Amino acid sequence: MRQWRAVHPDLDTGPMEVIGRINRCAALLQQAEDAPLRRAGLTRPEFDLLGALRRTGYELTPSELARETFSSGAAVTKRLKQLTERGLVERRGDPRDRRVAHVRLTDAGRDLVDGILPAQLAYETAVLSGLDGPELGELAALLGELLGQLEGRLGALRA
Repeated sequence: MRQWRAVHPDLDTGPMEVIGRINRCAALLQQAEDAPLRRAGLTRPEFDLLGALRRTGYELTPSELARETFSSGAAVTKRLKQLTERGLVERRGDPRDRRVAHVRLTDAGRDLVDGILPAQLAYETAVLSGLDGPELGELAALLGELLGQLEGRLGALRA
């Protein structure tokens, strides 16, 4: 930020400080990989798909999974293929519309998610251990507010 202020003292570079830190945190978290997931042979995006199925408690279509996990349809299709081959999810065709598939967790998939979740939460707690309870709550609230604004406005800002 000092370098940008030296080059452009007339510009408010404060927004770059926030966005830059969010991006840097995301990059570091992705590089670290989630240890419990890695031990289970899962990637974060695969766990996100399994988690979406587990927490909703019902079958979802690939399109619904894409929306739930903020993933592209192609990425969801690829991940579902891998998870199906591993016996963690199963696809069922819609009898009314052959173009639609419904995806659900198998017993093995549900057991895997339920088995990993406590260790994953402990890992995430450790990652955030430098922040105390009130700070975590404030950060979560601020990020939630930002996320809500971005979800509503980013499409308009791209235009």
